Amino acid sequence: MLTVDYSLLRLAPGDVLLDLGCGQGRHTFEALKHGASVIPFDADGKALAATENMVRAMRHAGEVAQHVTCSPVEGDALALPFKDETFDRIIASEVLEHVRDDSQAMAELHRVLKPDGVLAVTVPRFLPELISWRLAKAYHRQPGGHIRIYARSVLFDRLERSGMAPIAHHYAHGLHSPYWWLRCIVGPGNDTHPMVRAYHRVLVWDIVKHPWPTRYAERLLAPIIGKSMVVYAVKSHPPPAREMFQPVSHGARAASHRLV
Repeated sequence: MLTVDYSLLRLAPGDVLLDLGCGQGRHTFEALKHGASVIPFDADGKALAATENMVRAMRHAGEVAQHVTCSPVEGDALALPFKDETFDRIIASEVLEHVRDDSQAMAELHRVLKPDGVLAVTVPRFLPELISWRLAKAYHRQPGGHIRIYARSVLFDRLERSGMAPIAHHYAHGLHSPYWWLRCIVGPGNDTHPMVRAYHRVLVWDIVKHPWPTRYAERLLAPIIGKSMVVYAVKSHPPPAREMFQPVSHGARAASHRLV
């Protein structure tokens, strides 16, 4: 289940891509199939090991060219262990809403991206996320949960202040927002509830089989209640001085909405 559109990312064979917060590797696998070399990066060593095992199986099955490299790295998004201008492309999927200092994370992404490189950032969309927060406090208060909600204009502003120029955006996973609202209603940790299990089977059916009813529903729902917002940006200029990255006051233009 991909969130990023690789044509908008402008990914090409031979590119070197950083998959920041790679998780179980879904974007890494697709990038490798496109002929890019990938650095899957995550704070979770177990997730990286699982990703590496899957890549090994993909090579064995002939799904990934032998000359394409994949080198997992464990670390902190606030201090990336890479030289300046290392990567042609970067994906940061569902990461910024977790980190304590998103401005520093964006500054690091700007630093390691090559001039005119392309960055794809995905975060939970404002309204679906806000509804989840309102339905269940436990949804975002668990360890490692979301600590902020982004409005589109605010994310654009943060990226621009880090030296990035947004060039496109879209929304994804319209079928997933109602699933998470349902989970918040019955309890975020209650994944055995009959309605939750039934909805989960529909999502698995969609991911595995791509049937026309769910594909059509996704196209209709994504622009309206898509769970993820995806922004593409190019590295356009040097970032401003670090002191400009100050917290913005709460309000309609707040850099992050903290509902505590």
